[in-house]
Amino acid sequence: MRDIEERGIGAVTREAMEVAWADTAGVYVTVDIDCLDGAFAPGTCSPEPGGMTARELVGALRIVGEHGFSAFDVAEVAPQYDLGGITARTAARVVLDLLAGRLAATLRDRRTE
Repeated sequence: MRDIEERGIGAVTREAMEVAWADTAGVYVTVDIDCLDGAFAPGTCSPEPGGMTARELVGALRIVGEHGFSAFDVAEVAPQYDLGGITARTAARVVLDLLAGRLAATLRDRRTE
């Protein structure tokens, strides 16, 4: 979290994706929903006080999508602890933002060809 606070989610995510893609043919992305502060994702087995905000995660996911990935999953959603479906909706948003970022990059690449 210190890197995110000091450098911003965009810079940290871009660097992580550059490292992940170095010398490899594929990147598997796991979004562990308990990276979020418990206020944004109460339906997890280990809520994280002081975790990321939903806005920070959305920003990171768009960047991840733009860099590309081979496959992804969303982990640590625990419906039995989910108050009003908050975490389930957040997990659905995770999927949407990853795919939207990937689609935006694909469309951008097609325009430059």
